[in-house]
Amino acid sequence: MASKGNKFAGCTVALATPFKDGEVDEPALRGWVEWQIEQGTPILSPVGTTGEAPTLSHLEHERVIAIVVETAAGRAKVMAGTGSNSTAEAIRLTKFAARAGADGALMVAPYYNRPSQEGMYRHFATVAEAVDLPIILYNIPARTGRNMEPETIERLASLDTIVAIKEAAGSLDQVSDILARTNLTVLSGDDSLTLPMMAVGAEGVVSVAANIVPRDVRGLIDDFNTGDAKAARERHARLFPLCRDLLGLAPNPVPLKSALALLGRGNGEIRLPLCPLNEVESGKLSRALARYGLIQA
Repeated sequence: MASKGNKFAGCTVALATPFKDGEVDEPALRGWVEWQIEQGTPILSPVGTTGEAPTLSHLEHERVIAIVVETAAGRAKVMAGTGSNSTAEAIRLTKFAARAGADGALMVAPYYNRPSQEGMYRHFATVAEAVDLPIILYNIPARTGRNMEPETIERLASLDTIVAIKEAAGSLDQVSDILARTNLTVLSGDDSLTLPMMAVGAEGVVSVAANIVPRDVRGLIDDFNTGDAKAARERHARLFPLCRDLLGLAPNPVPLKSALALLGRGNGEIRLPLCPLNEVESGKLSRALARYGLIQA
């Protein structure tokens, strides 16, 4: 039997937001969407962690969603980031995403205010009741300060519009527990864990690395789904060092923005309080890109 949100299975790119002179670079964003569609990326996820959503104004957040939906024009699904630590704000953003034509809403667990499990349940249930748009939960306790426990996820899975979860707690036991309790579509929130998570039942990834090598990320998923375990393991082994450095040298998306600049696909601009890589970190990133064959050593 198909999982609840299987239309969001496969490779979703966690889109970076390009800036120019401190402003959202709208022409670059449109070009970025076009490039991803040309590469065959089936799902685009703007204004999440990788999209620097915490530094965007409310108007910028909405504008980025609108641009991505308009540019994709049905050629790829759009999973718009609409999470907030304010339930009222999450409702407002999710309603906007629905009006703009997004296919789903990626909603991070409330951060900073560290709600109880009951508070988390009520937060998501209130949004689900207020907006008729498929919701993908996003569990990333390293950033939010609270883990969404499997018992809470099980309660939320009973709500019609909550269809999937991006799971980034880094625990295969938690992934297995969620899959045992629910029929949610589980997506990896860590590029380096995509293959291990799919081995226990996850169905894809919301990927940072797909900003750089979308065909390779999609290829890993396709290899696994067609039963070619050897090819999937080989792709995982090749992707792993790149993913480790993209997510480990500095907070996401600092290394990614630097990598895109090195590849000639952006200017590397980020917003405070994020800071550029230092010289040592930049050297490590360059070596990782060179080992992968993306730039010359």
